Amino acid sequence: MNTTPNTILAIETSTHQGSVAVLHEGQIVFSESCGAGRSHSSLLFGVLERALKVGRIDRIAVGLGPGSYAGVRIAISAATGLALSTGAELVGLPSIVALGEGDYVALGDARRESYYFALVRAGECVEGPVLFSAEELAQKLGECSLPVVASEEIGAVIPAALEFRFPCAERLARLAAEGRSIVARGDLEPIYLRELHITTAKKKDFLVP
Repeated sequence: MNTTPNTILAIETSTHQGSVAVLHEGQIVFSESCGAGRSHSSLLFGVLERALKVGRIDRIAVGLGPGSYAGVRIAISAATGLALSTGAELVGLPSIVALGEGDYVALGDARRESYYFALVRAGECVEGPVLFSAEELAQKLGECSLPVVASEEIGAVIPAALEFRFPCAERLARLAAEGRSIVARGDLEPIYLRELHITTAKKKDFLVP
């Protein structure tokens, strides 16, 4: 395994504002956004094709969320295929560590009247993401003086100083190059905020008239 990679390809598609970046010997040599919403798959591969023109890739870093399940799965699938074809090391990082530098709180709407909270310090997620109700989150935020950031509207729980940011592939690349915030290697999965709920199809769905 290459522990000191020269070239990092980073893929971040956990929100509707996706991005791809390549870091080579400490310098960003490619950076492009691919804001596409549900069309990540149709635009991401064109961006990746352009990114790969920089040459050999040693490590591929993927933002694992929390965020869009479909977007993260697309990034993982693309990165897995590239890792197999290039021999690059595959790593995953929480997308929320790429919302900016310094210390901040990251919030998100986890649906079902719940919200996630994560505390990021210097590129490391030191608390969370954990789920809170609106009331619990309000209490938690009242105890915190750090900047509060989010990538989407989060319903009624909106602090006055809420700042909107999107995870940045350039930031992911730099953290991955330093070996920081890596939570998975090789076999990647999205970061789940709760257990997956699988609905079993009714028997009649399998009947052929």
